[in-house]
Order: sequence, then C-alpha cells, then structure tokens
Amino acid sequence: MYMLTVDEALALILQHVTTAVPQTVPLGDCLSRVLAENLLTPHDSPPFDKSMMDGFVVNSTGLDGGTSQTLSVLETITAGTVPTWNVVPGTASRIMTGAPIPDGGDCVIPIERVRFDEGHPETVTISGIDVAAERHILRQGCLAKTGEPLLSQGTIIEPQHIAVLAEFGVAEVPVFRRPTVAVLATGDELLPIDQPLTAGRIRNSNEPMLVGQIQRAQATAVPLGIARDDHSQLQACIQRGLECDFLLLSGGVSAGTLDLVPSELATAGVEQVFHKIQMKPGKPLWFGQRTADGRKCLVFGLPGNPVSSMICFELFVRTALRAFCGALKPEPTTVRATLSQNVAVRGDRLTYFPAKCVPGESGMMAEPVRWGGSADLRSTADANGMIVLEPRAEEYESGERVDAVLW
Repeated sequence: MYMLTVDEALALILQHVTTAVPQTVPLGDCLSRVLAENLLTPHDSPPFDKSMMDGFVVNSTGLDGGTSQTLSVLETITAGTVPTWNVVPGTASRIMTGAPIPDGGDCVIPIERVRFDEGHPETVTISGIDVAAERHILRQGCLAKTGEPLLSQGTIIEPQHIAVLAEFGVAEVPVFRRPTVAVLATGDELLPIDQPLTAGRIRNSNEPMLVGQIQRAQATAVPLGIARDDHSQLQACIQRGLECDFLLLSGGVSAGTLDLVPSELATAGVEQVFHKIQMKPGKPLWFGQRTADGRKCLVFGLPGNPVSSMICFELFVRTALRAFCGALKPEPTTVRATLSQNVAVRGDRLTYFPAKCVPGESGMMAEPVRWGGSADLRSTADANGMIVLEPRAEEYESGERVDAVLW
C-alpha cells in the first residue's frame, strides 16, 4: 500500500486548514499571536525634534572653529515639557535627553563637553570644536513617517513588536483567533498519572505532553481524559472533542484488534484524508476532518507510542495550528546541523531522531540522544529537537551535515 511522504502529508493538511477569523485583543494579550492585518504608522516617530543627549542646545551659526564662547542660558528644557524660548546666536538652552528641540536650535553639546557652574546657571562656555549642525538631534519623522508600513499581516508578535505598537498607541491589536484543541488519550492500559502502577498498565503520559505542546503552540488545550477501548465511551468522547477546532486522539490508530479510532471517527462523520506516512516514528498517523453546522474540526489520530505522538505533533499538528492562526510559513523550520557523533539508521523510512542541538563555533551542532525507539520517552528529556535522517547501510559519521527541526 502506498504511504504518503512527510511533505505530501504536510501539503494535504494545509489544504484542509482554514485560517481563523480575526479578532481584536488588548495589547497586553497579544504576545505570540499572529497579526491579522497590515498596520500603518499613525504618526511620525519621533513626533517632534528631540535631543539625544543631556547638555545644551545652541544655534551653530558662527560657532564652528576652535574658539570658546560664553553663551547666555535661556531656560532648562526637560523631557515632557515644551520650550518657551527660541535659540538664537549667542544663546543656549539647557536640555535633557528626549526633550523637544526649541526653534533655532540645531546642535546639542553634551554636558561633559561644556564649562558650566550650577551656582551660576545663567551662562555656559562652549568650544567650537564641539559644534556641528544636527549633532545629537533626532528630527521629527526621521525614524518613521505617518502612513508608512508599521507591521505586516502574519507577523508573530514578540516583545519588540509590542513595544512598537505601544509607541504608536495601538491599544487594541487585530490578531487571528487561537484554536481550541481537544486531547483524548485512548486505551484500556492507561492509568491516571496519580495512580500506582498495576500489572499490564502504564500511566497516561501522552495527554499532559500534548497539552504542553498545544500550549507552547499558543493554542488552547481542552483535555478530555482517557477513553477506554469501548465503542460507546470512545464515541461519546469523540463527540465532545469535535466541538473544538482540532481533535487529537493518541492511540488506537494502528492495526490491533482494539484499534477502534478510525472506525469510530467514521461513525462520527469524520472524513479520512489519509492514514499512514512513510516516516519513523509516526507511521500510523491518521488525519481527517468533519464539517457540520458551518464549522470544521480537523482530527489527528496520533500513534500511541509517546515519542511517535510527540514527533507527529511537532511536524504535522503544529503546522496545522500555525496555518489556522495565520502564520505565513506554517511548515516546520529546518536548520543545518553538524553531527557530533556517529549514528545509524536502518529500515526503509525517513527517521526523525531525537537530538540535542546547540550552537557551536562553526554553527549548529547536533548530538543524537541514546534513543531506544518510539516507546522510549525518557530519552527525549535529553533532546530539544530532532535530526532528519534517510535510511542507509552505512553509519552517519561525526562531522556530517544534516537537517534538524528544533522543538
């Protein structure tokens, strides 16, 4: 049976994602959200001519050269005040950083470059070598002019963007809505994490892992708990999950006698888009959608083995969430990394191998972790990403360059 490649699966997923409806949120709530429209600069920056230094503002006419001159001090201008005197030749005004430049002023001389007695503040002595037109002055609109582009749609808002928006008075920010993502762990073997182990049982690690990944993707997690391998219980939980924008199920998508997820999804009206991918781990991945009452829910049946589930989320679910939120390039970002040790990959599938990736003197270095396969969750605690390895007979050797995807 033909299995999709990773790239083919990503393309199909993106074909089925509909970008969320924009909404407006307060500036303080927009961190890591995706900007939903292009924003223009509402006013000049700076909005007035201002001083870049503490010192004295003068009119440079006749002051250049190496001679010293004593000038009359008109006033002191502090940040947040407005000058009351024009600066003309033979005069100066004391000025603080960020304060408006008075008319006639075209040079600020730093305080440490003048002779000034606080006991006799009516005069200041300057040297002509410190005078040059426009020195230490930031003119209105030199950083940004009214009507110029400010931020582009698709920008993922970081703290520096919040500072820019605050500077220009954008108190309400248009962003794409965050998706709701239901998480349902399936299987008779699962125990709640606070329960002691009994024979043949394991704790439900996939649900809290996926909830954390959802939160890291700036989406809203809706944990549904554990559904046993029972048709009626599984169907009831699926119906609850389909009320969200996305439904993630872990387990029950392979070929076992109790792998009921695909059939129960079909019963719930979920249309299968694909099942199984040519990759390791994560081969059993299932993807589909249900459209009802004018709204869509995208459904991922993730493999039950925890590393498979984790990696499928990072590759496929995160891509879908980013597309839903309006990201311009939602696909996983790869970086080139140099292997720090040998690693072997067998079989016939592309392998996403957990690794610790750190910057080095010559670029990113990738150290494969001691990984025992898709059930080896412990090893991922030593990883912060995964290296992408094609299967081959010989080992990948230390020093080889490979693609890596950071988590």
